[in-house]
Amino acid sequence: MSTTLSRAELLAIFDREQRRDIEFPNVRREVTPHVIRHVPLAGMAGGSFVLHSRLDETTAAVAIEEQIAYFERLGCDFEWKHYDHDTPADLLQRLADRGFEIEEAEAVCVLDLADAPAFYWQPVAAHDIRRITDSAQLADVAAVHDAVWPENAGPLAQLLAQEMAHDGEAIYIYVAYADGAPVCSAWIRFHTGTQFASLWGGSTLPAYRKRGIYSAMLAVRAQEARRRGFRFLTIDASPMSRPIVEKHGFQFLTFSHPCKWHVIRDS
Repeated sequence: MSTTLSRAELLAIFDREQRRDIEFPNVRREVTPHVIRHVPLAGMAGGSFVLHSRLDETTAAVAIEEQIAYFERLGCDFEWKHYDHDTPADLLQRLADRGFEIEEAEAVCVLDLADAPAFYWQPVAAHDIRRITDSAQLADVAAVHDAVWPENAGPLAQLLAQEMAHDGEAIYIYVAYADGAPVCSAWIRFHTGTQFASLWGGSTLPAYRKRGIYSAMLAVRAQEARRRGFRFLTIDASPMSRPIVEKHGFQFLTFSHPCKWHVIRDS
């Protein structure tokens, strides 16, 4: 018999396993008195970020300045991932006032696979969804992503290829095809030593929406997570994705805000 967890219990588990203790491939995890930050290893693509903080009204200002100075010395941009329940209560405003670019809020949602709807365990044969195992096929993933999110176009294929090379079992990448072309892409990361697998991507070309392809992608990844013994799925859902995942049993936990710091470089 499964035990249903409260939102507060889920949030505590999420904070511990997905923010405080989590490690990522090809990234150096650095623990300081105030924050936990992640910096790509030399030669690795990807961004730097602060994922967890332990701040109050007396330490926040100093910690913000410490991180800015640290990444300015490295000469690299970074993201401070702020969550609505972080302290102090005005941390997001402090970051904005200091000059961070505050991007659109994302809804952090979690699905407990122990209580997941039966929808997830149904066959998805109606859709041509293929797992990508050859890095040469990542061009199909990037083509969908860049078409849906042109403002975020970048070295996605390179980043995913590095993850596949580091540990191909830690990330599963999928593409859905229709009319002989890639129309939806998504991936799932399996976080060893935790109860969580996290969902990423989930981009569908506009002409192929409302056909059940995005939902089928959810099911394919949930089935693999359950097969491998993970209990929770987590996603940072956009306003477009949130109604779909909540319809399929995901529970809203909190809002997150990507807060970007851009290093000023000599022209």
